[in-house]
Amino acid sequence: MDMRQVSVWRGAAFGGYGRRVFGQVGARDLDTERRRMRILITDTIGGGVKRWLALLLLLWALPASAIEVAGVKVADKARVGAGELVLNGAGIRTRVIFKVYVGALYLTEKTSVAAGVLAQKGAKRVALTLLREVSAQQLNEAFESGIQANHSAAEIEAIKPRVAELLSLFTDGKEGDVILLDFLPEAGTAVSLNGQMKGRPIPGEDFYRALLRIWLGDKPVDGDLKNAMLGRSP
Repeated sequence: MDMRQVSVWRGAAFGGYGRRVFGQVGARDLDTERRRMRILITDTIGGGVKRWLALLLLLWALPASAIEVAGVKVADKARVGAGELVLNGAGIRTRVIFKVYVGALYLTEKTSVAAGVLAQKGAKRVALTLLREVSAQQLNEAFESGIQANHSAAEIEAIKPRVAELLSLFTDGKEGDVILLDFLPEAGTAVSLNGQMKGRPIPGEDFYRALLRIWLGDKPVDGDLKNAMLGRSP
């Protein structure tokens, strides 16, 4: 079988593909057609690789804008007061088998140590996104028990009026509601629900540290959530 027969056989075997690409190929110009095909393939592959490399470089250059936790998009940055905070970590508060909320912690600088968070100066944010309906009474009980578990009787007495002020701001919550607990160095603890301020800022950095211990104290409300908010691997 000579090369012309091979060319015809290949064209037939591939449904005429060889004829469409090479045209009527003779023995004398078969090498020329092969060279053309090699150039065509090289250009096609090379162009594709270049396009993929360009796309990968573009994706690598773009900053990540959010992570997703239990279907909730958690932004990687947050503006509190005049400054911008970074997401330290986020996780799920689970009670028995129920997912209650997604908790996220924002700081000026990331740290995986609870003591480092409590000692860090500047603005802070705890964001709670509800994953189910929660009554005001349930919120009050959860905050009260979290504070009591991580403070002495004397410490609780010192912040008792401010705790009562905070609890008075809570109302019944529904799935998707977002509660923000922001610490503003010049004002205190600001509480908002779905972007709407609730009451006035509650003064005292000691009060905000007491709130942080609900999630980051020695007896956190949820150990897995503590690790997640501190950015620790599970």
